[in-house]
Amino acid sequence: MSAAQANATPDGKPGRRPERKADRTPVIEVRDLVKRFGKAVVHDHVNLDVYRDEVLSIVGGSGSGKTVLLRQIVGLERPTSGSIKVFGEDPTQLRPAQLQALRNRWGLQFQRGALFSALSVIDNIALPLRELRALPDNLICQAALLKLQLVGLSARDADKMPADLSGGMIKRVALARALALEPELLFLDEPTAGLDPMASDDYVALIRELRRELGLTVVMITHDLDTLVALSDRVAVLADHKLIAAAPIPDVVKVDHPFIREYFLGERAQRAMQALPPHGQPDAAPPGEA
Repeated sequence: MSAAQANATPDGKPGRRPERKADRTPVIEVRDLVKRFGKAVVHDHVNLDVYRDEVLSIVGGSGSGKTVLLRQIVGLERPTSGSIKVFGEDPTQLRPAQLQALRNRWGLQFQRGALFSALSVIDNIALPLRELRALPDNLICQAALLKLQLVGLSARDADKMPADLSGGMIKRVALARALALEPELLFLDEPTAGLDPMASDDYVALIRELRRELGLTVVMITHDLDTLVALSDRVAVLADHKLIAAAPIPDVVKVDHPFIREYFLGERAQRAMQALPPHGQPDAAPPGEA
């Protein structure tokens, strides 16, 4: 098995900040994961670690099980066998109160935003805080306004309804809601899907800034190469029901597999790859991955 086909280990490449290189704490541990729907196999003994402070992107062809993997990690689907731990806990083994406490440590932005159409922007963002019933409503509204501003929107947008928002604004409101509980871990499902190039670039810049300012660990599903190259520390590639690579992009492209050749080595991919900084590393240095 090549280095790209296993979870990465420290390699001592130059240009990495020591404090990030030293931290290889696994936030998510997927072990020997099997997922079947009837006779259909989706995942066949998948193993994957996600390390603190990194951005891990999950890619794969249609039907490769990207979203199913994400749903299992957050507890919306149960594995057929194998285990998944998040922050050292197996969600399937927790009591309801423990599971809720664990879920409060992550935020999830759905692909199309999944905003509640009958709620205003501010009420959508405030919903996770109201569900906790731990703060008076005036403080909840203040916190929601702060999150709205954090994602680049203003108080003037607070009373708008989802139907009045552009695609980019929907993404930002959904992101603000995902950050409402100040999570350590952020899941993004196709965060730039449906956005025009300028809006997509702005959104990528926002994620990069929030990741740096909030110290987030990010797990992202994306098919967009520009987003992938701009944000990813490592890329996990699903194909043939297995994880065939989990490494920085320059190492992933060395894996000889039809999907990788098609996805990473085509003309469009080569244009995106030219955006990689020296040493083939994304903007923010990964936590000691190779």
